Amino acid sequence: MSEFRAMLIKRAKARQVRIAFAEGDDPRVQEAAARLRSSGAVEPILVGGPETNPAAHPRLKEVAELLRARNPERVRDGIDALDQASDPLRFALGLVALGGAEGCVAGVDYATSDILQATLWAIGIRAGVELASAAHYLVFADDRVLTFTDCAVVVSPDATTLAQIALAAAVDRPRVVGDTPRVAFLTPRAETPEAEALAPEVRRAMELFHDLAPGILAAGPVEADVALVPEIANRRTPLSSLGGRANILVFPSLEVGSIACQLVQRLAGAQALGPVLQGLAKPVSALSRDASVDDIVDVAAMVALLSGSAST
Repeated sequence: MSEFRAMLIKRAKARQVRIAFAEGDDPRVQEAAARLRSSGAVEPILVGGPETNPAAHPRLKEVAELLRARNPERVRDGIDALDQASDPLRFALGLVALGGAEGCVAGVDYATSDILQATLWAIGIRAGVELASAAHYLVFADDRVLTFTDCAVVVSPDATTLAQIALAAAVDRPRVVGDTPRVAFLTPRAETPEAEALAPEVRRAMELFHDLAPGILAAGPVEADVALVPEIANRRTPLSSLGGRANILVFPSLEVGSIACQLVQRLAGAQALGPVLQGLAKPVSALSRDASVDDIVDVAAMVALLSGSAST
């Protein structure tokens, strides 16, 4: 186990957090939960598995009432509310909303879009935040960790959206990784009409981000090598305070971010943890369908670190 992953477990253990797993019948989730319980990292609640059957759970009615109150247009009547609440994903998220758990992990069976929709229904976004987004945490062999955002939720972000995505990532990173956020708003090097049209939007996003978080180091628009390689940054942008030391990469589109994330995993051997949803009132992760047991364990620890106050 890498030093970073070991530290995730150690820090999560200190928090004593309950995490609801919406796919408690999946063998990978069950094995991950057993590891987490054994290590004391989190207290797992396996929804939909042998431990927690939503349809027979004493809090089913509370979850049904919560869903109906938060969006009455989506619920026909009381019976429909109970049926909606019996879905393991909605029930797990309802438990989180009601304080029965501090966070939720899902995604080995549910699609990210379904998780996001159910999360916005049951939990909603954090006060002062305009939208939900997502981030992957790329862990390299040398324990360096880069935040890639957004590679999973927001398809065509404008300048305002990019600034909000960057802010959410900058708020979450110290809690997950434990370091100081340094943000790079990326732009392609290609001299094409599309790239030239993109640069002003990214520049505007950088300006908006500076207004939102003037104390956080950020630069943009910058190319990826300028964001990550000090020698190149010092040669090409010597006056930039970032100096090629970015640890949060804000991609101009979901497609670009998704491709970059996959390439870094396959060619650099990085482990991609997440995606973790950002900007929510309570933390939720949307795992990839092919998540391993190790991935589930690590992401659960990350969700635990994102719960409650940011003091640890």
